[in-house]
Amino acid sequence: MFPQFGATAETLSKASTVVFRIGTDAHLYDDPEDGNIVELLESKFDSEKCEALKRLLAFIAQGFDVSNFFPQVVKNVASSNLEVKKLVYLYLLYYAEKRPNEALLSINCFQKDLGDTNPLVRACALRTMAGIRLHVIAPIVLVAVGKCARDPSVYVRKCSASALPKLHDLRIQEHNSTINEIVGTLLNDNSPGVVGAAAAAFSTVCPDNFSLIRKSYRRLCEILPDVEEWGQIELIGILLRYAIAKYGLTEESIMSFLHHRENPHIGKDDPIAYSRGEENGGVMNAANLKFASMVSQSYIEGPDEYLSRSNNINSDSKLLNSAMYTSSRSNNDVKLLLQCTSPLLWSYNSAVVIAAAGVHWVMAPIEDIKKIVKPLLFVLRSSHASRYVVLYNIQVFAKAIPSLFAPYYEDFFITSFDTCQIRSLKLEILSYIATASSISAILREFQDYVMDPDRKFAADTVSAMGLIAQRLPEIAGTCLDGLFALTKQAESFSREYGSTNEEAGVLTQIIMSIKSIIRQNPSNHEKVVVQLFRRLDTIKVSAARAMIIWMLGEYNSLGDIIPKMMITLLKYLAWCFKSEALEAKLQILTTIVKVMFNAKGNDHLTVRKVVNYVLDLADCDLNYDVRDRARLLRKILEYGNSLQLLEMENRKQSKNDVQTVLEYIFGGKLKPASLLPSNSRFYLPGSLSQIVLHAAPGYEPLPKPCSLLQDDLDEISNDIQGIDMIETDDSSTSGSLDEESASDYSSQNSIIGSSINDDGYDNGSAGEDNANTDPIIQISEIGSDPKNDNADAPSSLAGVGQLLSNTTLESWLGQHPGSADKGGSDSNRIRRTLARINIGNIASQIKPKSYTLLDTENGKGLKVDYSFSSEVSSISPLLVCVEVLFKNCSLEIISEVNLVDEDSNSKVDSLDQLVGDSKSPMSSLDKVPTLVPMEEVTSLEPDQAVKRIIHVRFRHHLLPLKLTLLCGSRKIPVKLRPDIGYFIKPFPTSTEVFLEKESSLRGMFEYIRRCAFSDHLAELDNDENEGTVEKDKFIVICQSIALKMLSNANLFLVSTDMPVHSKLDDVMGLRLRFSCEILSSSFPCLVSVTVEEGKCTDPLNLSVKVNCEETVFGLNLLNRVVNFLAEAS
Repeated sequence: MFPQFGATAETLSKASTVVFRIGTDAHLYDDPEDGNIVELLESKFDSEKCEALKRLLAFIAQGFDVSNFFPQVVKNVASSNLEVKKLVYLYLLYYAEKRPNEALLSINCFQKDLGDTNPLVRACALRTMAGIRLHVIAPIVLVAVGKCARDPSVYVRKCSASALPKLHDLRIQEHNSTINEIVGTLLNDNSPGVVGAAAAAFSTVCPDNFSLIRKSYRRLCEILPDVEEWGQIELIGILLRYAIAKYGLTEESIMSFLHHRENPHIGKDDPIAYSRGEENGGVMNAANLKFASMVSQSYIEGPDEYLSRSNNINSDSKLLNSAMYTSSRSNNDVKLLLQCTSPLLWSYNSAVVIAAAGVHWVMAPIEDIKKIVKPLLFVLRSSHASRYVVLYNIQVFAKAIPSLFAPYYEDFFITSFDTCQIRSLKLEILSYIATASSISAILREFQDYVMDPDRKFAADTVSAMGLIAQRLPEIAGTCLDGLFALTKQAESFSREYGSTNEEAGVLTQIIMSIKSIIRQNPSNHEKVVVQLFRRLDTIKVSAARAMIIWMLGEYNSLGDIIPKMMITLLKYLAWCFKSEALEAKLQILTTIVKVMFNAKGNDHLTVRKVVNYVLDLADCDLNYDVRDRARLLRKILEYGNSLQLLEMENRKQSKNDVQTVLEYIFGGKLKPASLLPSNSRFYLPGSLSQIVLHAAPGYEPLPKPCSLLQDDLDEISNDIQGIDMIETDDSSTSGSLDEESASDYSSQNSIIGSSINDDGYDNGSAGEDNANTDPIIQISEIGSDPKNDNADAPSSLAGVGQLLSNTTLESWLGQHPGSADKGGSDSNRIRRTLARINIGNIASQIKPKSYTLLDTENGKGLKVDYSFSSEVSSISPLLVCVEVLFKNCSLEIISEVNLVDEDSNSKVDSLDQLVGDSKSPMSSLDKVPTLVPMEEVTSLEPDQAVKRIIHVRFRHHLLPLKLTLLCGSRKIPVKLRPDIGYFIKPFPTSTEVFLEKESSLRGMFEYIRRCAFSDHLAELDNDENEGTVEKDKFIVICQSIALKMLSNANLFLVSTDMPVHSKLDDVMGLRLRFSCEILSSSFPCLVSVTVEEGKCTDPLNLSVKVNCEETVFGLNLLNRVVNFLAEAS
């Protein structure tokens, strides 16, 4: 009518929208253009970088792929602006898995951010590192998490706990023990926030490792009320499982009571059980005892036990013995758990209330379980979703112990805003808790419910009335009267308004409830059955008619009145057979045969005529189910009649068998139906599995009572302490187990190779220059006096302090280089006798390992192998020397063979040009190509081989280099895989200098792993088999370890020390020290290999320690060393 008002309203709406968008980033979603994002990312101003990053995140939210901006975004990871860092971290988390190679470039910046003075920056860096799901950086993240677990900031420690499940999801088995130890450290934290996050990590990482809980159990109970709400849920579950595994069930609890009540052998000989049975006999009646016992059994049994019980219904469940119980009154730990969870029953979080109620349900004495009732009823005032979960738990509690909630039946009355699911649960609970005193009020409520317009709700109400009548036989008559009145109402409604599906469901449920009540005691309800038979003509719902017809056949001989009605009823059924529905027809066929089987005298002949008539009608029915049923019944009857005519003596047994079968099918009486299926399973209170009625992923039942023995705990604790205290030289004490980590640098993704000559070895890898003149073993005494540890370093260490400039992490961790051993006790200041072993010159025994770059099949006769050389490139420290062998395996001449890098942007024309440019100080950074031009192989005769030394610059010590092999006119792509063991060069030094440098590379720069070593066993076996002069076993072991190290990495052997033991076959304490420098940075890198356990003739357990300032490089080098030491030669 007034269009101008509509236009004004639309304008006002747009104006209000614009006003609300002022000051927000909503405009980023309106502009899809990304033309100037690169310029903004490279801007000098942080505000413009934030604008570009927000725009990229808006594109990601809209589903666009903006991974092409990854290089520009990664450059800003080192920004000092906190907002820029956060936005870059979000972008990296999203694209790290798609661009793993580029994501590795930002790891060093994360390492620096972990040492930032701002805890928010440290936490954000740790969260981002843990969120990048790459196996390569997993050990780096593990080290960072271990350090942040001891951070002064509570927020950072909490973030470290949250990062542990992400590490666990990577399925890195070798790091499980380290992750478990970090979880134990965080559980011992003094901050409630950290403890809550640690509890969540414990539930995910090691839910069964209760040895981490033993020492801190009481402190965890005391700190439980202060933990955040969602952490309280996890911690409650952990403490409950630990208490049951350690102490077992409590003697006064409902679960213990049920097990004793279920055991028929317990009587007055067991005073505890007997007294409980006498005192608490009124708590549970016989109808609920079986259900409650089933619930308590399901809480403890695993899936295998449940399946065995469900498959063998008649098998008796295993009962708990008296040794698996404790007392909640005398056991202080259990009492403390119950006391600390009692305040949580009134928590604002409904999940916390259910978790605390679950503890009291399982562990509290029977007389104290009533504490959980009012808190659970109070939670019913929360949201619909919470109400449904709480009601589901109350349903189980009320079904097991109806007396708990019986006085509070009014709280379960239906309200107008209850959903269908909540109404159904409330009705079911009311059917469990109804008593003789409350039944009148409940039935009055039910009278209103059955008149509700929601007929599904009315049908559920009728079902609840039937359940109440079955539980309380004294009110069965009252319930039957009410149900018959409802039957009349349903019939009148159907006559006036027609029968609908919902109304038919109500009538069917009424008849079903009446049938279930009658089955409890048919002899007392003969008149009720007669009334149902009389109403058969007025009830038109097929399902309801089928149930009445079933009752006609089931109770055809009940009392005096029903047998007299049978002939009339059968004639009525035969008359209306053609108009009945399918289910009614099938039931008529079965019923008339049942009646004929019980009929006698003249009635039998009349019934037989009716049966034959109905069977004839069924033979012509359109439904094949009816025809099949009729054919089956006719054959059975004919076979039974033929046997009655036989008088032969040898067929009497067959006649008896057939009669038995017929009696079982048509004349057998059904047992009263049980309210509980025999194979039902129930789940712990508050679990998702209890709601979905099956074992959800991650669900675990309660542990077996007393399954955690004290002896096992002590043994585990001693093992952990033993590992922590392993040390053979106090001046080079290794770090804690929190620092033990390495990367997943698999042998498939790495190339193990070495090429070494005598000169190269003597110059760089031999630790003893004059092996012929020095004695094989030198005995010396080395003490651990702190004064000696702090002695002045030689002049060669003048520049070490300048190299180790990044000590930020040590400062915020409260650690100082060289101070780790100053606090040692006097007992540790001992003097140990060491034997320094001279293993001689083993350079001639080192054999280079060759790897295939191109096989003959792909090269059409040309085979190319390569091995890494121990030579150091004279062109640039960034280059690695690789020896390449070209061999012609064909019968033709191959010409013009060369290796080139066609993808590199930095190329040089010749090697001389590069050597000339290398005098410039910037050549090592700007002008070094990926591959130095190689001298071309002009021609290769058949079976001819030519070697070339190439100088290669790898982009990363883990990433392969893509090259092109030119062979005549062909171009063959190949991959040259790096070996981190040759990204280093030998660093000759003395033992004293080695120890001094090692003491300055502690904390974040020290990494430890363990492995097994068995190469020496083959050498010892060869000596025994050949029958030659037996070599010294210690020399053989030292040579085997040194050869394995020097054959796979470019190292310098510093020393070989071994403590002198009284056991001649014990190798524990043997230590080899190696030193090297990183080619690209000249930073020192120290490697120590120590035998922790083993005998000469057994495999040895080695501990490998790497001290290096470059964290990423040191961790990957450590993992490489562990891999080749563990490999069999």
